Amino acid sequence: MRALFAAVLTLVLFAIPAAAERRLALVVGNASYAHATALANPLNDARRIASALERAGFEVMLGLDLTKSEFDRTARDFARKLSAADVALVFYAGHGLQVAGRNYLVPVDARLETERDLEFEAVRLDFLLAQMELDREGKTSLVFLDACRDNPLARNLARSMGTRSASLGKGLAQVQSGVGTFIAYATQPGNVALDGASANSPFSEALARHAAEPGRSLNAVMIEVRKDVIKATDGRQVPWDHSALTGEFFFMKASAPATIATMPPKPAQSADEIAALNARLKQLEAEIARRNAMPDPAQALALRQAETRLADLEREQQRLRRQVFDLQKNSMREKDQRARMDITRDLHAALREQGRVGREIAALRSEIERLGAATAADGAAGARGGSRPGVTVDLPGVGVRLGNGGRSRAAD
Repeated sequence: MRALFAAVLTLVLFAIPAAAERRLALVVGNASYAHATALANPLNDARRIASALERAGFEVMLGLDLTKSEFDRTARDFARKLSAADVALVFYAGHGLQVAGRNYLVPVDARLETERDLEFEAVRLDFLLAQMELDREGKTSLVFLDACRDNPLARNLARSMGTRSASLGKGLAQVQSGVGTFIAYATQPGNVALDGASANSPFSEALARHAAEPGRSLNAVMIEVRKDVIKATDGRQVPWDHSALTGEFFFMKASAPATIATMPPKPAQSADEIAALNARLKQLEAEIARRNAMPDPAQALALRQAETRLADLEREQQRLRRQVFDLQKNSMREKDQRARMDITRDLHAALREQGRVGREIAALRSEIERLGAATAADGAAGARGGSRPGVTVDLPGVGVRLGNGGRSRAAD
């Protein structure tokens, strides 16, 4: 009887992923920077993630300490294989930075002395995302970025940009991805990730460990990664993600449980056994009802992320308003024509950034309203009996049927 209950519970609470897809991964670790302090972890991080992905059925393209030309060539080789891949994944560990809301990954030979250097010396993240989306409608794209470290190249660039350095943010900027795309950051937008005391960063260590656990969905993996990193960094680092996936993704399939069909024939059930089975099934039904009454955790997480991002943007909007006011005041007071031209140029840049932030705020408010309504509707539907997709289990020979929001009964 105990084995029967275990089989029912496994079938009810765990999903088995679909047949194996063709999986392709680009894994890059950059550490030995020519014009910045070398990093301790990225090479170890890239190797460990590559090993975990190979065990999960990925064809892995591993690049270590890539120069700009090597990075471009590797990215091109990756792009040529993308159309045949059902699942495409990019993992990057190394230096990265954001300028005007756009993220850049930094090759080991990058020399960022002026703003113009960015397009020639670094690799735009949105370029890689565009390659992953091209001719891949309905397929899955995953991106993991352990690239939010304290970056001396960004500080050099900030000095050369002068007042325009206001557009050079701390850490990486959050990206709104296309349908079918999932992006995870080692820490929250605008924050700096920590290298940790071991051979791997806290984020990569946790990601490699939990991705190897059979039957754990990507959303569940990220929840465990987030908890581990928060604990390892005493709350200073909180992994963040943005998901536009339309289905569940599993790195590793769940081990197939013993099915009812393969179990040895059962003798006729006694009245006491049937009563005990009915009681247990009622407990399972109550657990399903409780889970249905809870809001969708993915939607709730997306809502919290959007609200946090909105608060950050509103603070940035206030800062930009003060900057525009100060520049306008300085322009009126300045007598030197050249100085006034410099102020005017900075003013135009601040106004452009203010407009961009305003548009992102408007989009986020709309998204928060949508997510809030969806989360409330989901919880209400669950409380009424559950419209969320569930599981129905028939137990041949026992006369038991367990359905999501339905009823349990045993043969008389």
